[in-house]
Amino acid sequence: MAGALPPLPAQPAGTPWPTREWPTAPGPHSVPAAARSLLDAAFGADPAGELGATHTVAIVQRGRLLTERYAEGFGPDVPCRSWSMAKSITQALVGLAVGDGRLDIHASADVPAWRGAGDPRAAITLDQLLRMSSGLAWIEDYSPENPSDVIEMLFGKGAADVAAFAEAAPLARAPGTFFYYSSGTTNIVSACLGRALSASGPAMEALMRQRLFEPLGMTSATPRFDAAGTFIGSSFCFCTPRDFARFGLLYLRDGIWEGRRLLPEGWIDYARTPTFQQPGAEVDGRYGAHWWLDIAGPGSFSANGYEGQHIVLCPDRDLIIVRHGATPTATQPAVKAWLRDLAAEFG
Repeated sequence: MAGALPPLPAQPAGTPWPTREWPTAPGPHSVPAAARSLLDAAFGADPAGELGATHTVAIVQRGRLLTERYAEGFGPDVPCRSWSMAKSITQALVGLAVGDGRLDIHASADVPAWRGAGDPRAAITLDQLLRMSSGLAWIEDYSPENPSDVIEMLFGKGAADVAAFAEAAPLARAPGTFFYYSSGTTNIVSACLGRALSASGPAMEALMRQRLFEPLGMTSATPRFDAAGTFIGSSFCFCTPRDFARFGLLYLRDGIWEGRRLLPEGWIDYARTPTFQQPGAEVDGRYGAHWWLDIAGPGSFSANGYEGQHIVLCPDRDLIIVRHGATPTATQPAVKAWLRDLAAEFG
């Protein structure tokens, strides 16, 4: 996306904020027929097909819930996995600390393990971590039969202290020169956040609820922590689809909720400003700062998770699409194409 970022829409006059419940659209024809057909196709799809199993879809436009659909076993009150959508929640938490003056994203990251004399990792900034450009060696592979740092961190020898596992990675490239998507990177950020706030485990969860979840009405949000007390911000924050939509609305409204600024001015623009990616690195899409870019067309940005979890934001349409499901990694492009086609039906 060249040039200026598209403006973020304000909450329409007369539309209540969904802190307690979502306002709904005023008529049965709020969803275009072509969009209904796309939804029908997704929920009727063969789980072995390209889209895999679609579990939930919620669509919000101009601050109102237009429609939602649920597969058997799912519903408005059933929390869903975030997987890597939690990375974008971590970015919001960092924004709160930045707004408080507790973190400087352009300063070297506060990682005690990197403070040794001559350790080149000491130069890595929080900005480079948020932009997946730290230069740390990492293997982000989701196939158990392959070497995988992310699986070892979440479910193997790194599970008790996910940040320490990721922090032990050596520097493979100069910081800021190479983009590589890494869940370990996010857990390093999460640990830095905990040190900045002097909070871990239950104390950190209480802060997350007080500063982020409760103001938005995200009553279902359930973050997970490791034994060291670090929020596993790479992967684990369970929420209902409606609560994920609330989180998306915070970003679509430029960090403002009920007329009060929760995230610092410019923080959402920072999230959606493109990161440098070397040739070939955009195979999975362009990246900002812990948010993906352009999934539903130029100017859109999204929180994306393993197996096709998505919060898609389209500023030009004042549109949010939340999708949960179980889609094989190999067919993720089909889900992205479906999301792009769905978004295009809402003017």
